[in-house]
Amino acid sequence: MQVSIIGTGYVGLVSGVCFAEKGHQVYCVDVDQSKVDLINQGISPFYEPGLNELLERNINTRLKATTDFRQAILETELSLIAVGTPFDGKEVDLTYVKQVAQQIGEALKEKSSYHLVVVKSTVVPGTTDQVVLPILEAASGKKAGVDFGVGMNPEFLTEGEAIDDFMYPDRIVLGGIDERSIDQLDALYTGFEGVDRLRTNNSTAEMIKYTSNSLLALLISFSNEVGNLCSAIGNTDIVEVMKGVHNSRYLTTVLPNGERIVPPITSFLAAGCGFGGSCLPKDVKALIAHGEKYQSPMPLLDAVIQINQAQPQQVIARLNKHFPSLDGVKIAILGLSFRPNTNDMRETPAIPLIKALKAQNAALKAYDPVAIPEAAKLLKPEDVELCDSLPSVLEGVDAIVLVTRWDEFRAVPELIAEFDPQPVFVDGRRMLDKHSIQRYEGIGL
Repeated sequence: MQVSIIGTGYVGLVSGVCFAEKGHQVYCVDVDQSKVDLINQGISPFYEPGLNELLERNINTRLKATTDFRQAILETELSLIAVGTPFDGKEVDLTYVKQVAQQIGEALKEKSSYHLVVVKSTVVPGTTDQVVLPILEAASGKKAGVDFGVGMNPEFLTEGEAIDDFMYPDRIVLGGIDERSIDQLDALYTGFEGVDRLRTNNSTAEMIKYTSNSLLALLISFSNEVGNLCSAIGNTDIVEVMKGVHNSRYLTTVLPNGERIVPPITSFLAAGCGFGGSCLPKDVKALIAHGEKYQSPMPLLDAVIQINQAQPQQVIARLNKHFPSLDGVKIAILGLSFRPNTNDMRETPAIPLIKALKAQNAALKAYDPVAIPEAAKLLKPEDVELCDSLPSVLEGVDAIVLVTRWDEFRAVPELIAEFDPQPVFVDGRRMLDKHSIQRYEGIGL
């Protein structure tokens, strides 16, 4: 199939590269010439494991990046809108979605053949039908459902695992205004055999995305709330509590041979220093705001956000057990990206934590395996020293705070074993064995 993908951000480029790998001819369209040039050289503008390898294999064969919007639409039969939809605190900003819909509509004026327009950006329920479709009709002078189709195809990609998530999906949600739209969207996924497909309308497809992310955020904040109670009670460990919960038959399955199958969702039932990233905080807040628009308050999701925003203070509380004043205390921050295997620092718990520590005049150092260049854009040198290795960030500190679950940090117990005195270690992810470090403090402990 001939496919154009508008937007070469995280979702757009990963989708484009993976669809090309599946055999489709793909145009990745962006207004940023520098990004287009990088992609055409086989270089991803952002870090994602495995992406560069697939990009190099498909560029200039089945994949091409371009700024020529009109030509990309005219030469393809299906377009995916994959531009950003930031949340401004009151509503999702649809500026880019509207601009792209306008441009697609203008290009459709010149097409005599049927074309399917699919929204892949995360948008609140009703957006595709009530915003995108009317713009397409007005700009093209054509009729949706007759001259062109309109669909909605939410993405379920986890940063750091996006290639596998795309190539081996657990579900494919196919939204559309009619059967023809859904059928053509379904054909895009011909190479994904054996995957459950849900055919539905656009509003339901949009809601599935928000509900999925809200559930994950809910599980995290629930775990953090219980973990905070464990800490208050004392002699109660949230890691062991959750292990007992995970082993229940409604969360895990034991095969006849005794092997226990643990589903990935249990990883969200774990306490830590809070969730971040480009999806969970934004999507939960957007759904709450959308509920207000329909006079349908969402107090449960409100609580999810409030718990998450307060969670970095749990790290401060553990430091204060050892340092009543943090003035001049040398602290190493391990991990700056919101999760491992990505350089994405959007809504990372590391930022509010660093600000809170700096407000108490702590002397900060930080290290992340891949996010240091991004961190340098966001953090002032006078606020935090960015280090280029794990040993260098640990040198001479009074305390260590683990924020991101990078595998490299498993070496910390060995690296600090001979330090005298031992630094306080605050495990914000409960990643390491609490017995492996002398002065160990953990969330939910």
